[in-house]
Amino acid sequence: MKMHVLSGGRLRMKKSIYFPDADRSEMLELPVSCMLLRHKQGNVLFDTGCHPSVAENPEARWGSLSKFMVPIMPPGEHVLSGLKAVGLGPDDIDVVVCSHLHTDHCGCNEFCKKSTIVVHALELEAAKAPDAVNSGYFPADWDQPIPMKVIEGETDLFGDGRITLLPLHGHSRGTIGALVALDKSGEFLLTSDALSIRANLDREIVPRNTWNAEQFLDSFATIRRIEAGGATVVCSHDSAQWDTLRKGQDAYD
Repeated sequence: MKMHVLSGGRLRMKKSIYFPDADRSEMLELPVSCMLLRHKQGNVLFDTGCHPSVAENPEARWGSLSKFMVPIMPPGEHVLSGLKAVGLGPDDIDVVVCSHLHTDHCGCNEFCKKSTIVVHALELEAAKAPDAVNSGYFPADWDQPIPMKVIEGETDLFGDGRITLLPLHGHSRGTIGALVALDKSGEFLLTSDALSIRANLDREIVPRNTWNAEQFLDSFATIRRIEAGGATVVCSHDSAQWDTLRKGQDAYD
């Protein structure tokens, strides 16, 4: 199995969202990470990033959210381009794992028409709530005519221990991560927004965009336990870590 790191876009947000003591005028640039897992039983995409249209007209897709989560990537920087660079198209994706259903993590789901979407039951419930749009859940992203597999707990995706989906709730009701076991590169824990920026874990800081702080800290404990076992922890929006990761065709195996 190989793991390819793909860009799902890039955002600018207030630093105080992630570090509440920061000056309200200070900003952060945040990569949006997606992972392609080329398993012998099928191609798996862990998160699909931002929709291509938000690079040029974010307000049309995101409304007022685009004032607080500002896309700063050039047109063409999205997961579809990343797939093309490694010789694949969206029709080659067999499984899309949605870590959660916020718009910057499932914006390209609609293009993966031949896949099965995997999502946690609690997350789907949150996305269907009457006020869900105010929390960053947009039906245009997640409510697609594509088969959906709803999970409720730890799930071994192919039954061989290669891709294990883990509840990492707290950022949202049903956030999940993936523990990926590679032959040469070892284990990687894809945390999604259970750990957006490494410094939050190191300094035990709960971001302001957290649904449930107690569950979030429980997920921190899970991340620490798995890291102590030797896994490499991959954050969803950490610019410093992003710069160190192999990208595109330079896969982990």
